[in-house]
Amino acid sequence: MLGGIEAGGTKFVCAVGEAPDRIEDKLVIPTETPEKTFSAVRDFFRAHLPLEALGVASFGPIDLSPASSAYGALLNTPKLAWRNASYIKALSTLDCPIAVDTDVNGAALGEQTYGAGQGCDTLAYVTVGTGIGAGVVHQGKSLIGAGHYELGHIRPPRDPERDPYEGCCPSHGDCLEGLASGPAIMERWGAALNELSGLAPAIDLIADYLGHLALTLALAHRPDRILFGGGVMKTPGLIESVRVKTFGLVGGYVDLPAPDRFIQPPGLGDDAGVVGAVRLAENMRTQAG
Repeated sequence: MLGGIEAGGTKFVCAVGEAPDRIEDKLVIPTETPEKTFSAVRDFFRAHLPLEALGVASFGPIDLSPASSAYGALLNTPKLAWRNASYIKALSTLDCPIAVDTDVNGAALGEQTYGAGQGCDTLAYVTVGTGIGAGVVHQGKSLIGAGHYELGHIRPPRDPERDPYEGCCPSHGDCLEGLASGPAIMERWGAALNELSGLAPAIDLIADYLGHLALTLALAHRPDRILFGGGVMKTPGLIESVRVKTFGLVGGYVDLPAPDRFIQPPGLGDDAGVVGAVRLAENMRTQAG
């Protein structure tokens, strides 16, 4: 059996199965304190031992360097109680190898293997929800630099007359996450994007900001496709508007697939992250073999 955890700010999704596309049992655990959450996670997996490997696709920021003594530990996360919490230490009693990556990299890996990214050599995955993050996978491996990417904190241009809202990011104010995440939308307009009256101007503004992220991904990584997931992206008409904004910003400078092929929703829906986590475990099993 292989194990996988999609670790988010509000819930942990734990799963076991013989393969990522053959999940046999799954449990959703609320994200509370590390002690309480990890205790429930261990109880779930103990009922399915032995595990050949365990994959974790986690919110961040997180240390992803296997050579680091802090590999698998959360870093300067806004969830203060989770700072320095370590998946490797907390789950060591399961007695199996553990692979850790970001939630967006995990989702990208799952989608590249089983979802809307099949056939793509390089795939980017964006989530727009409580936060904004993006991951890139190339030929089945996630890409990182000195650390994982933090593309939710790029600085798209903001016109103060059109958008007087100064952003909610505690570090950067009006970065992309500070302007276009779920909390930013709620703080600016007092409702979720899909609940707003006069929806079109709000969609147009948020799509403008997200288009700058798609532009950055298109130019920096030249992916075959970009998938946009997360709760905000379920707003009717938003992904279509992001396509229009992105191709307007690219301006024909690079050759891209047709808009509806280049920018798509996830094929696995809300299961992309946990499927990707089990795929991380499968990769570890393959490497060990």
